[in-house]
Amino acid sequence: MKMIWQVYLSGEIHSDWRAEIAAAVKDAELPIELMGPNTDHSDSDDCGAVIMGEPESAFWRDHMGAKVNAIRTRTLIEAADIVVVRFGEQYRQWNAAFDAGYAAALGKSLIVQHPVEFTHALKEVDGAAMATCETVTQVIEILRYVTTGVLNR
Repeated sequence: MKMIWQVYLSGEIHSDWRAEIAAAVKDAELPIELMGPNTDHSDSDDCGAVIMGEPESAFWRDHMGAKVNAIRTRTLIEAADIVVVRFGEQYRQWNAAFDAGYAAALGKSLIVQHPVEFTHALKEVDGAAMATCETVTQVIEILRYVTTGVLNR
């Protein structure tokens, strides 16, 4: 029986990097099941208030949403064999840094991807990673190699 690897994709939601990885996993028939956070920005922001009612302040609105989202995020990171965290060029991604730290604290295999100009700012995150990449293609090739043992030359 072939092992199916659980891979959690964390990080920026403003590009199609998750779809690129999903297509590569499917095309190469890799033994991977992909998981990730809710990437619908408004649903993610609004979930606590919509489900439990609008609070009196923006702080509590964000607090409720963060906690509801954390149920999914923490559960899926804990279930993952590998956590991929992508830091995109746009926006500060504190949630991605938090996910990377949480995965590292759990002893998860961590792959980090970010532009080279973020190297200094993310040195602690990179230090916890098993691999640090600059491109989605590099992430895909690492996933291919570790899940199949085949190096795509």
